[in-house]
Amino acid sequence: MAIKKLTPILFVERIEPVLPFWEQHLGFIKTAEVPDGNALAFVILQQGSLEVMYQSYASADKELPAISAHIRKGPSFLYVEVDDLASIKASVKGMEIYMPERATFYGSREIGIKDPAGHFITFAQFEHRP
Repeated sequence: MAIKKLTPILFVERIEPVLPFWEQHLGFIKTAEVPDGNALAFVILQQGSLEVMYQSYASADKELPAISAHIRKGPSFLYVEVDDLASIKASVKGMEIYMPERATFYGSREIGIKDPAGHFITFAQFEHRP
């Protein structure tokens, strides 16, 4: 068995507030969107081979009623490996930092921020990867 790709789906009250974070701060491009009236129900954001999806709670209520209560229980946590932590730090300047830059025992330098929807994202740069 070969797994080809893993893409997180983050659930939010509203998608629009997270778009500047991904598009303007991190250079992602919106490759698909599903409107729902004056708002977005779903969006796919991509940079190279990386993808992240956002879906609104209202859309999940309609599409996934059996699990929509579970979807609302808490934020998601993403761990993102990057080549240049300094450029990430510059890109997220002014955003809420939940974890100041630190060095880890497993060889990375990391910083953690909250996206505008309250999800936690840790960016990590490894000096040497085995």
